[in-house]
Amino acid sequence: MAMITCKECGKEFSDKADKCPNCAAPIEYSREFGVPYEAPPSLIKKKLSICLLISLIVGVLYLIYSVFYWSGAASSGSDAYEQIGAGIATALVMPHLIATFIAVIFNALGLIMKKRGFALAGAILYSVAMVLFPMYFMFVIIEVILSFIGYARTPKY
Repeated sequence: MAMITCKECGKEFSDKADKCPNCAAPIEYSREFGVPYEAPPSLIKKKLSICLLISLIVGVLYLIYSVFYWSGAASSGSDAYEQIGAGIATALVMPHLIATFIAVIFNALGLIMKKRGFALAGAILYSVAMVLFPMYFMFVIIEVILSFIGYARTPKY
């Protein structure tokens, strides 16, 4: 009787068992090659990335805040010059907000579909948003860091 290691929980058990006694993960043992059978990626249960989830939540909250702030700033001016200034400020920040919005979409796709490419695209777009309007870097730096960590931790299937 040989001992094998469960690919799910890491505990050792007998090769005679058809599933892990600790976590009940089904295990097939290849006797002719003497190595544990690895389930195909389509059968492995993938967990949600906490980093991508937090990045998504913070990104959505930032976009909600931005929409309310910038929509109120454009209409709050008392004279024409203040309204023109608010319009110029809104036009300057708009590329930043658009890049952040697209980053949130890619971040959500990476989280829900568990695809590394979407997570990486979201992280890069957050970085682009940070470069487009450097004065607001403190609002997206957290999303940048968490998205890159989420990308790095997403399995390569």
